[in-house]
Amino acid sequence: MTFHQICRRLLAAALTAFMAHAAHAQPVKIIIPASAGSGLDIQTRAAAAALSRALNNRPLVIENITGAGGLTGTSALVKAAPDGNTLAMVSNNHAVNPSVYRKMPYDSLADITPIAVIGETPFLLVVNPARVPARTAKELQALLKAKPGGYNYASSGNGTIIHLGGAMVVEAFGVDVKHIPYKGMAPMVNDIISGQVEMGVVAINVAQQHIATGALRAIGVMGKQRIPSLPTLPTMAEQGFPDVDLGGWFALIGPAKLPAAEVKRLHAAVLTAFADPETKAAMDKQQVVINPMTPEASAQYFKNEQERYAKLAKKAEITLE
Repeated sequence: MTFHQICRRLLAAALTAFMAHAAHAQPVKIIIPASAGSGLDIQTRAAAAALSRALNNRPLVIENITGAGGLTGTSALVKAAPDGNTLAMVSNNHAVNPSVYRKMPYDSLADITPIAVIGETPFLLVVNPARVPARTAKELQALLKAKPGGYNYASSGNGTIIHLGGAMVVEAFGVDVKHIPYKGMAPMVNDIISGQVEMGVVAINVAQQHIATGALRAIGVMGKQRIPSLPTLPTMAEQGFPDVDLGGWFALIGPAKLPAAEVKRLHAAVLTAFADPETKAAMDKQQVVINPMTPEASAQYFKNEQERYAKLAKKAEITLE
């Protein structure tokens, strides 16, 4: 081998190493199609440092892109190159939106690549104790049946997962209860506490402090399992309503056609990041149950959830422009 050939090989190797380093140093953008301070935002930022380390110390840039129930932020993800440099953390609303919006700017299944459904925040059915004497699901059902149209349930907005949660309870109870939408969880909870509305579905991390003070009364856990911090509170299924099953899940996704090797690498990083002691402590504080799914299981879960919400939205006649 000549001297010039050796030099060319060394130069090629150096260039390859430089390009690999440049790719390694490029930030990974994670889009959150929800506002700063939302549950989705808090969960993502709590795991950001561990996720960065799990991605070989690549910097993370978290960008909140709000609007249209998450459609605006997810549209930005869908348009991104499938190279693993742009991801999004989405919630139930990703699977709800196709059922409630008349027009969608993307296909919520075909235009994304699921990486992992990561975990879930338990939801509770709560009531204003001064306005609602019921303490169990059966007692609440009897109270609502005795006065059709006489009670209201609140939600964090039309077409949100909280709206569908309330509709799920109304459907399971077989009662006539009016829906009152709010612009977010905070004003909704405030009006349940003040008695402007009688009940609603609320995330555990929001509800628990108000349950402790007596400002709210929890009727039941919306999911399949009891919550460790409220061990005596039965699930809705335990109280005779097995069709009431809902939690606030969140998932990491990429654009469509993300290469299988990249999906595998990102999924491994998610497992590492959410097993990190600091991340686990932050999730425990928010009472988030971490149980990451495989990419394949996540894809099937998205499909199942979308079909489930479609049936519920149709029954509740929920439609948005």
